[in-house]
Amino acid sequence: MPRQLITGRLIAAVLLSAVCLYPSVMVQAQSPPASPGTLFIVGGGTQPTSLVQDFVQRAGGPGKARIAVFAMASTVGERSGEAKANDLRAMGVDAQAIWITRAQADEDSVVHLLDRVTGVWFGGGDQNLLIAALRGSKVEWAIRARFNAGAVVGGTSAGAAVISSPMITGEELLRRDTTETWTRIQRGTVQVDSGFSYLTNAIVDQHFLRRKRHNRLLSLVLADAPHLGVGIDEGTALIVEPSGLWRIAGASAALIFDAREATRTSASSPVLGAASVRMHLLPHGATFDPRTGTATLPAAIKP
Repeated sequence: MPRQLITGRLIAAVLLSAVCLYPSVMVQAQSPPASPGTLFIVGGGTQPTSLVQDFVQRAGGPGKARIAVFAMASTVGERSGEAKANDLRAMGVDAQAIWITRAQADEDSVVHLLDRVTGVWFGGGDQNLLIAALRGSKVEWAIRARFNAGAVVGGTSAGAAVISSPMITGEELLRRDTTETWTRIQRGTVQVDSGFSYLTNAIVDQHFLRRKRHNRLLSLVLADAPHLGVGIDEGTALIVEPSGLWRIAGASAALIFDAREATRTSASSPVLGAASVRMHLLPHGATFDPRTGTATLPAAIKP
């Protein structure tokens, strides 16, 4: 057989193989990514049993949920983390408390502990300690991968703060005096940092109504993007569904400040002011859609 014919047939075979493989490659490339999971952001304090049960159910339910507890925000986190894991085990959850240093957060053996988790819980304390232990680590990205695969990620108090970016650090910039900071609405009173960036369209505050943190959150909402803030009270959760809808659950309420469409004073102005800021006080059962700015009260309490 002539060499030219052999070469031509070989090229044709290669092209045919490529054509046959091409559709499957295209299908794989066009497959939608896994749905992101749910965020379960609690404002601190004692959590009603129904709230914990809701978190467990969203992680797969008793007998199926596998939850990792990270309590490095607390100086007694080894003990409190194990206590939280025990509470979850009593509900039929396969729970493990993971207490690690920043160096250990890059160890593959620790990363593998998260291979099959369906839920992650960040305990309370000092959010800066939790950020220092996990930010930029392999464990942080492993948690993100589980969330992207549908796991629920939640936390309380400091563990709630880390979920948003920007994140309130808790450091007061006005003479480092908490009582002084709470008395006014102005720029530069509260320090912020980057959290784990699960929620980037709003800034989160906790213990909100109980500790009267209105001035703190409103100062941040008016001064800087994203100009949307949610203050979650104790015993209450802001649940962010995979669709992006916010749902309120628990014993108290969440207060939302929405200044995205408000007229605000210039960033160069020493005076902080705004017109047409929207506020929503949302109890258990209420919802908020951050895409439209629409809040809905539960039917049971509507007039």
